[in-house]
Amino acid sequence: MFHHVKDLQFNARVSRPDPRFANLLLEQFGGENGELAAAMQYFTQAFGAKVPHPDKYDMLMDIATEEFSHLEIVGATIQMLLKGVNGELKNAADSSEIMQVMEGKAAKENIIHQALTANPQFAVITGGGVTPRNSQGIPWCASYVNSNGDLTVDLRTNLASESRAKLVYEHLMKFTDDPYIHETLSFLMTREVAHYKMFEAALNSIENNFPPGVLAADPRFTQQAYNLSAGTVRGPWNEGEMPGMGKNWVYVADPIAQANETKGHTVLPDDFNKELKATEKLDKEMSKIKSEEVKNAEPEGVAQWSDYKPVKN
Repeated sequence: MFHHVKDLQFNARVSRPDPRFANLLLEQFGGENGELAAAMQYFTQAFGAKVPHPDKYDMLMDIATEEFSHLEIVGATIQMLLKGVNGELKNAADSSEIMQVMEGKAAKENIIHQALTANPQFAVITGGGVTPRNSQGIPWCASYVNSNGDLTVDLRTNLASESRAKLVYEHLMKFTDDPYIHETLSFLMTREVAHYKMFEAALNSIENNFPPGVLAADPRFTQQAYNLSAGTVRGPWNEGEMPGMGKNWVYVADPIAQANETKGHTVLPDDFNKELKATEKLDKEMSKIKSEEVKNAEPEGVAQWSDYKPVKN
């Protein structure tokens, strides 16, 4: 259940109209790294998390709802930046707000041209309204949403999503000198950081969160780091101990020779029978744990999403 409060989470303000920046800001309204994409991503991920991880379900729904409120902030800012573009554009070009944009450097026709070339859809298709499209006018697409049904995978996806969104806000701040817009973008950017840390904490609170999914990694092929380009640089990603694995990387200097010697990794020099049996046992244990995790949380009888409680007088 959503309840709309008309006051924004952050008091969005603009000093003057700026249709060109309004067009850029559409990237955070209907773009692939924007607020609508984030809201829908966390919203859809939450459904699969409710039974096995009700606490994470609560977190995902809270953050999804906040992302919808951020979408409202972005949309409101875009609308204010288009003041003078709506309605009678030519007449509005003589208003004081539009004159602030011109600052004596452009003719009335230039400001009209600026508004239309920034995004013709503002005036021609949407009549000055904000629609879920990016700065190129491309409609928002559900393919922007990543929901994989495995909470550890989804949370790692969300860490990347919040990182990209923060970066977009950083770039946007370079294209406006309006102090009020800077305040708004700084708030939105900082909330991306907060969400990142929330997702990180949630991931760390899940036991057995690596590797993603249920099945363990095949011990025969886990440790190899292949030299697949001339002058490969050595570092902690291909030498020394593998992070958190208790094993060392095995650097393969000549992958072609190794493939020939092992007949495409089908005849290996080392005996991995013990490790393979341990992995097979672990796969069965994890499969049972993951399955029971969901089954034990599902109620018997009629399925009911909500548990309505009487209101106390």
